[in-house]
Amino acid sequence: MRLKNEVMAFWYDENGVTVIEIVLLLVVVIGLVLIFKTQINTLLNNIFKQINNKSKEVY
Repeated sequence: MRLKNEVMAFWYDENGVTVIEIVLLLVVVIGLVLIFKTQINTLLNNIFKQINNKSKEVY
């Protein structure tokens, strides 16, 4: 009976669930970055070009 209780306690224990959720979220985010890598690079390049152009206007 005690073994059954320990197995059931282990089955319903949710301490490690948050680690698994974080790992799954990271996998999804990394996957999205890999899929949209070129679009992200283009967007960032355009943003930095605009920042550079606006900063030249200040000088």
